[in-house]
Amino acid sequence: MKQTLHLRLGQQLAMTPQLQQAIRLLQLSSVELQAEIQQALESNVMLERQDEESEASHGDRAEQQNQPSEPASAADSDLQALDISKEGEAIPSELPVDTRWEDVYEPGFPSGGGGATEENREFEFQGNTATENLGEHLRWQVQMGNFSQTDQIIAEAIIDAISDDGYLATPLEEIHQLLSADLPELESDELTAVLHRIQNFDPPGVGARNLQESLLLQLRQLPDDAPWLSEAKMVIQRHFNLLAKRDYTQLMRRSQLNEESLHQVIQLIQSLNPRPGGHISSSSPEYVVPDVFVTKVNGNWRVELNPENAPRLGINAHYASMVRRGDNTTDNVCLKNHLQEARWFLKSLQSRSETLLKVASTIVERQRDFLEHGELGMKPMVLHDIAESVDMHESTISRVTTRKYIHTPRGVFELKYFFSSHVKTSGGGEVSSTAIQAHIKKLVLGEEPKKPLSDSKIAQILSERGIKVARRTVAKYREIMNIPPSSERKRLA
Repeated sequence: MKQTLHLRLGQQLAMTPQLQQAIRLLQLSSVELQAEIQQALESNVMLERQDEESEASHGDRAEQQNQPSEPASAADSDLQALDISKEGEAIPSELPVDTRWEDVYEPGFPSGGGGATEENREFEFQGNTATENLGEHLRWQVQMGNFSQTDQIIAEAIIDAISDDGYLATPLEEIHQLLSADLPELESDELTAVLHRIQNFDPPGVGARNLQESLLLQLRQLPDDAPWLSEAKMVIQRHFNLLAKRDYTQLMRRSQLNEESLHQVIQLIQSLNPRPGGHISSSSPEYVVPDVFVTKVNGNWRVELNPENAPRLGINAHYASMVRRGDNTTDNVCLKNHLQEARWFLKSLQSRSETLLKVASTIVERQRDFLEHGELGMKPMVLHDIAESVDMHESTISRVTTRKYIHTPRGVFELKYFFSSHVKTSGGGEVSSTAIQAHIKKLVLGEEPKKPLSDSKIAQILSERGIKVARRTVAKYREIMNIPPSSERKRLA
């Protein structure tokens, strides 16, 4: 077999380390970005936070050493807020989006990348987010009470069987069988007695075995002179099924209450908590930091990035001046790698900010009716629409809108919120699913309490307005908004 040489030309797309870093930074949330920046600052001596004092001191130091200082390549150094006028002027074409990745280098020193792991996020929101769960709250009350050693063991087993909603999820018979192995002389009456003591704990209604018992426990903890207390207890004890079915006609006949009295009784019952343990949560609070702010200035919508999410970073002029080109010592090579990685990190941050600002501005421009009129003005929009407008790939739009939040006069929303499917109208137009949900919500709020609108009736009303939706579509949107069916929305006026 003869060996020969062949010359072949071809193109290949390479995922350079710099491009991988830019993509990773683009999909990070604001909290994860802060963790990434903090880790980069700790691992790279060339990076530093820049404020007015540090910039002045570094400028003086660079002047003394006659060395040109590195430009402060901060994420917000070249970015300015964009104005979206009423006429919808095009976004400035000179705003760069994609960064050119010509150079490929092999880092000789750890760059500190790898995403926001648990170790990287140790400094986030610690010390002030510890919350007490329901079990701990109940055990604290047991310790404060005069419980014997046996009763404490029983109370611990009962508390372990109470769900996060505050209900006893395990029957007392099963708890008795589990405790019988260690306490053979234990009787079921002792469990019942301890359960009754726990049911008098805070929050009211905790330890109940069902909703009916929980409501009765909460009523028993109200003052004896509370209005309509005895009538509410009677309705819960004797006619709970009729109340659950909202059969008010039958309920008035059997309870011998007139409509006005029954209305007052139902108001008292509705003031109770069906999930007594719900307000004592074991989960830590989640903080949403807006990435973009939208304000209206002189009739124009102004879009700007949150400067707190991307602090001003720059190259440390002192360490940068220590790098010598012809020096191949270990220390100098290490400084070179640090400097190269710092430059690419700043460039990736700037690219992330530019992309986020451009995408957010395009979304605001398309959804101006939502900002002006609310959910009824939401226009149908998909990722392809924005990708086509900003000349990017849909995957890039997906990354930049995931877990990124925008602060508007109507509230804080995830950028993904503005993307929705559409439904054809009778006039040949389109209406977004968000606008349809707003229409359904408005109809439900304005319906007659005694005769709530059914899904079929809502679909008929929307059809008369030119929005063609099926009954099952109305039911799906209603469930998404957590609106109960018409049978459960029926109430006395």
